[in-house]
Amino acid sequence: MTPADLLVTPFLEFGFMRRALVACLALAAGSGPVGVFLVLRRMSLIGDTMSHAVLPGAAVGFVLAGLSLPAMSLGGFITGLAVALLAGAVSRFTRLKEDASLAAFFLISLAAGVMIVSLRGSQVDLMHVLFGSILAVDDASLILVTLIASVSLAAFAAIYRALICECFDPVFMKAVGGRGAVWHLVFLVLVVLDMVAGFQALGTLMAVGLMMLPATAARFWAREVPGLILTAVGFAALSGYAGLVISYHADLPSGPAIVLSAGFIHLLSVIIGPQGGLIRRRPAHSHLKG
Repeated sequence: MTPADLLVTPFLEFGFMRRALVACLALAAGSGPVGVFLVLRRMSLIGDTMSHAVLPGAAVGFVLAGLSLPAMSLGGFITGLAVALLAGAVSRFTRLKEDASLAAFFLISLAAGVMIVSLRGSQVDLMHVLFGSILAVDDASLILVTLIASVSLAAFAAIYRALICECFDPVFMKAVGGRGAVWHLVFLVLVVLDMVAGFQALGTLMAVGLMMLPATAARFWAREVPGLILTAVGFAALSGYAGLVISYHADLPSGPAIVLSAGFIHLLSVIIGPQGGLIRRRPAHSHLKG
């Protein structure tokens, strides 16, 4: 078997593989920048919380309209945004910190979503919602995913400078009346949007993987924010492509294969990355040496 048979032929012969690849590339472009800023703002676990926060709304959309991506996406967006707002309100008006508040809503959302799907659907439906099925992405789903990714990218570009300022110098932002809370809210909306785009392909349990693993791996290869974003998008796209090829030839589930590919890139970056990787890291000089 030639390298072309291994790497190219599946996408030339099968339309569902081409649609899956385009969906992965769209998700990479949309989620890469968001993942980088989640890492920079030390909000990585919030991404995981938001991925589960969309589950109850997606479950309600499933109950009302079946496996309809528009209905499930709209429901997921509403509940994801509601969880973000509720968690922020609880942390602001009570003694509970935002991370603890998000953890509480995360558990409630996950349990509620699983319960709703289980009451009205089969085990197959539940697995589809939780783990997605990127190989089953049809033309309508692909259009919706690419549209969400495009809107996310456009909005991100519009607020990029404000996010940079709010991330690295929030005191200055507050001093000049930069409305940091507004930009924080807009950023959370973008997180929810990208989670909604990803759950059809990777499911609510896996969508965060393509957002966070490439972003964390990028920290070992780039130092400036533009470099981090480009590296994260590239790693996410490579993970999607590699995961699809592996799942095709090894007859494995595509979603986990994609996330595990991203995990392999992350572990490799930890070891050989030039920006603080284990091998490239210089030993610290001891202050006891004369």
